[in-house]
Amino acid sequence: MMPAHSPSADDLSFVREFEQGLIKAERFDHRAHVRLAYVSLCASDVDQAHARIRESLKRFLAHIGAPPDKYHETLTRAWVLAMQHFMDRTGSCGSTEELIAQNPELLDSRIMLTHYSAEVLFSSEARGRFVEPDIQSIPPGPQGKSQR
Repeated sequence: MMPAHSPSADDLSFVREFEQGLIKAERFDHRAHVRLAYVSLCASDVDQAHARIRESLKRFLAHIGAPPDKYHETLTRAWVLAMQHFMDRTGSCGSTEELIAQNPELLDSRIMLTHYSAEVLFSSEARGRFVEPDIQSIPPGPQGKSQR
């Protein structure tokens, strides 16, 4: 059976370059984060994708000389959960671009503020560990699996 979602050759190339430290910081924008989440979720479940993305982002931050506390655990986990939700509801896609075309709201980098107050989302606690949404929960993954 063919998987419902699969990354394009361009998606895979981008992630490979990112993980090898070949992407310049200014090129790693919100769309690139979405792309990283999509490719990671095509290959694994939410927890594995989150772990891979966390490590990749931390390596990237170190590579560009950014302080380690620039990494944001809640935003990372929340976006992985949101991406899984969009993938589940969309059905088959063969690239990040296809998924975005069907779900343009994925490009709204402020969408998490519909789930979190700014006070909670931008707190030092949320930066260091995953904090549950205080406004609206992120829809659960397949068969209502836990978000944690």
